[in-house]
Amino acid sequence: MRSETLGLIEQIRKSLTLLGQRMDIETAAHRLEEFDAMTEDPELWNDPTRAQALMRDRRMLSDAIETHRAISQELEDQIGLIELGEAEGDSDVVEEAEEELRKLAKSAGEKELEALLNGEADSNDTFLEINAGAGGTESCDWASMLARMYVRWAEKKGYTVELMSESAGDEAGIRSVAYKISGHSAYGWLKSESGVHRLVRISPYDSSARRHTSFSSVWVYPVVDENIEIEINPSDIRIDTYRSSGAGGQHVNTTDSAVRITHIPTGIVTTSSQKSQHQNRDIAMNALKSRLYEMELRKRTEAIEAAHDAKGDAGWGNQIRSYVLHPYQMVKDLRTSHETSDTQGVLDGALDGFMGATLAMDVSGKSRAEANATD
Repeated sequence: MRSETLGLIEQIRKSLTLLGQRMDIETAAHRLEEFDAMTEDPELWNDPTRAQALMRDRRMLSDAIETHRAISQELEDQIGLIELGEAEGDSDVVEEAEEELRKLAKSAGEKELEALLNGEADSNDTFLEINAGAGGTESCDWASMLARMYVRWAEKKGYTVELMSESAGDEAGIRSVAYKISGHSAYGWLKSESGVHRLVRISPYDSSARRHTSFSSVWVYPVVDENIEIEINPSDIRIDTYRSSGAGGQHVNTTDSAVRITHIPTGIVTTSSQKSQHQNRDIAMNALKSRLYEMELRKRTEAIEAAHDAKGDAGWGNQIRSYVLHPYQMVKDLRTSHETSDTQGVLDGALDGFMGATLAMDVSGKSRAEANATD
């Protein structure tokens, strides 16, 4: 076999090894049998919350087993075809099998990353907030570029994006925006994006065409499941209503229907600016519960704490990623050293490489480059 082919086979086998480790392949079949026995209990649905959790866990284990089996079988099938083609001198069969191996390697790599999304809230939907840093119109424009980037990413994933609130910039862009992003493992994928994002470019708002550096902060926290109890003392919150400032025209509320909730002990502020004040109270309160839940996750999980420590002010000290558009093209993550010169692709939502590198680092404690160097 060619060295490239042997490399693909080794890559796929490494992905299979990681998948097997994440689900404990040695005991997976036995645990699935135990799940099946529990689902047959006629009293199971007397406790709907427990039943739903059980069914979710069973489905995840069953899917993991089937994925591992399917990749293993496909790998052996393609290896067999290559060996047969080589023995019979049929180059067409060999080339077709090698192409299938390339596809399988890509798919196995994606499944490998998904296997890392096993944190307590990784499967949840998520809230995403973006706030412009210091820098006026430049930072507001950068915040709007980031918002577009994450919406594009979510759309490519097939996720649903719901605008929760938005505050427009004075001249262009946005001062702040909040989204709810719904889909399988939305929080698990996005959680590593919390922090300060730095942009370097020639400003379109500078008549002298000078280079500017702008900052905006991103904050990600999980939507709280209904079965998670978060108690909030009414005396610990302050609820304010205000007139929302949107993009203008028909999108601007004409009554004080927007709601801002401040959690006094922590200083957490959540907002919602839909049409109904009653709806806004519910949305903002749910967002507050999610923020408090995320704080608890950080206390219990060092990896999540590290990923979210960058909340602070949007400035030099809290950066996680740098986007340079001039004098050269480069996006680089400062935690993992993952980088690409395809800046337009990133701004159009090609973020999986950055997210995957951070996920791998959270598990191994080192960047993917460091891990490869020790293999």
